[in-house]
Amino acid sequence: MKPQKNIKAPKISLLTLFVCVLSLSGKTNAEDNKQVKNKDWQFETQPFWSDEFDYSGKPDERKWGYDLGSGNNGWGNQELQHYTQDIKNVRVENGVLKISALKEDIEGKKYSSARLVSKGKGDFLYGRFEFRAKLPEGRGTWPALWMLPTDWVYGGWPKSGEIDIMEHVGYDKNNVHVTVHTEAHNGMKGTQKGKAKIIDGATADFHLYRVDWTPYAIKGYIDDEKVFEYINEGKGFESWPFDKRFHILMNVAIGGSWGGQKGVDDTVFPAVMEIDYVRVYRMIEQKK
Repeated sequence: MKPQKNIKAPKISLLTLFVCVLSLSGKTNAEDNKQVKNKDWQFETQPFWSDEFDYSGKPDERKWGYDLGSGNNGWGNQELQHYTQDIKNVRVENGVLKISALKEDIEGKKYSSARLVSKGKGDFLYGRFEFRAKLPEGRGTWPALWMLPTDWVYGGWPKSGEIDIMEHVGYDKNNVHVTVHTEAHNGMKGTQKGKAKIIDGATADFHLYRVDWTPYAIKGYIDDEKVFEYINEGKGFESWPFDKRFHILMNVAIGGSWGGQKGVDDTVFPAVMEIDYVRVYRMIEQKK
C-alpha cells in the first residue's frame, strides 16, 4: 500500500500499540505455521504455454528473452562463459532448440554460450513443467533447466527461491539433479533440498524432465518416475517462497563453483544441449 500524505495520525497509547503488535504478530505466526492440505491437485491435459520448436532460426521472441554477458562474479557462481543471443550459440533447427557453448575469446572470457529466459513472456504460479532434452557431454559443462522468481517479493537470492528441474555437471556424467533453494535450504549453506538419479544416456538420448508445482509440494520427475518431493510445511517464506510467480531459464554454463570443480576439458566443444519441447500445463484448482 502506498503511503498517503497530509493525513494527521491519531494518538495511540503505548499500551494500545503493544496489544496491537502482539495481536498482529500472533496472527502472522499462526498463518505462517499452517501446513497446506494435500488436495491431490491435477493438471490440464493440454499445455496452455509451450514451444515445440517446429520452426527454424532464432527462438520465438514472443516467448524467450536472454540473459546476456558475464554476470556479476560469473553469474554468482564463478562461471567462465559470456552469454550471447548470437545464432551460433542459440538456434532452432530440425525440430529442436540447440544451446551451444563454444570455445572462443569473447569479452574477456574464453567461452560463449546462451541463457534463455521466459521472464515477462511466460510467468507462472503453479503448474506442470515439462522439458524433453538431451544434455551436453564433457567435463566443465553445467547445463540447467530451471526457474527463478519473477518479482523477488521476499528479497534477493535465495530468499525468493529457486527451482532446478534439471541440473547436470559434466564431470559426473549421467547423474541428474532436481533441487530447490530457499532461505532455509540453499547451496550457500549446503542445506539445499534435492535428489539425484543416474540416467543412462542422459548425454546421448532425449529424456523427459518434469516438475509438478502446487501449493502443497514441488515434485520432480525424470522419464515420469518421481525422484524428488519438497512439501510445504507451512513454516513461512524462509522454507516456502513458492507462492509467487516464477519464470523459466535454459542455459549451458561452463566451469563455475560446481561445474568447474574438476576443470574444463577444452576438447569437448562445441557442447550442445538440445531441447525438443517445453510445455507448461495449468494446475486445476480444487474446491475446499
